Amino acid sequence: MIDLRLGRWQDALVDVEMVDALICDPPYSSRTHEGALSSTGERGVSAFAAWSTEDAIAFCNHWAPRTRSWIVILTDDVLGPVMQQHLEALGRYRFSLLPILQHQPRQMMDGPAPAGCLAVVSRPREARFVGFNGGGWGSLPGWYEASRRSEIKGGKPLDLMRAIVRDYSRPGDLICDPFAGAGTTALASAMEGRSCVTSEALPEHYEIAKSRLAREIQRSLF
Repeated sequence: MIDLRLGRWQDALVDVEMVDALICDPPYSSRTHEGALSSTGERGVSAFAAWSTEDAIAFCNHWAPRTRSWIVILTDDVLGPVMQQHLEALGRYRFSLLPILQHQPRQMMDGPAPAGCLAVVSRPREARFVGFNGGGWGSLPGWYEASRRSEIKGGKPLDLMRAIVRDYSRPGDLICDPFAGAGTTALASAMEGRSCVTSEALPEHYEIAKSRLAREIQRSLF
């Protein structure tokens, strides 16, 4: 089941009280945002504003108590440590920032170019997550590699999101993605046997996601 909604997550998802996992790719910091605009001409990021530290903290404050299991937030090296520290302050266990390699520079610069992004990974401090016995999660990948293809500028490849969905949720779980984009996380959830509630603030991206999800899910039925 996929529940795709139009609007800012603060409004469109206001009735969502609890989810099993939060997996999303929100706006990055102004440093990454402005770098993408000035050096690579990435027009996709011009449609929305960069996130501030306050935005990142407010997001964590809202979703940490509403997420039963894993939180995975794709971000950059500016906001990543902010969200790590805040999720830990909220009582959750947080891991080292996870590198995600897409084999394409997000920003061109006069030194090493970042090849992808980072993932903030956090879970509740509960024994049910530890080890393999009793339903524990065991060791998970220390990094991800992904193809270059995405449906919209700045979007994430389907193979990447399917891998993250498989690793950080279980069949039948409800996943939340407050930044639907082209619907990649929602589609990955459906393909991996999960449900997803998701929202998209930009009407043009919402229409892309709506059409894509209808087409791909119909195709999978046959």
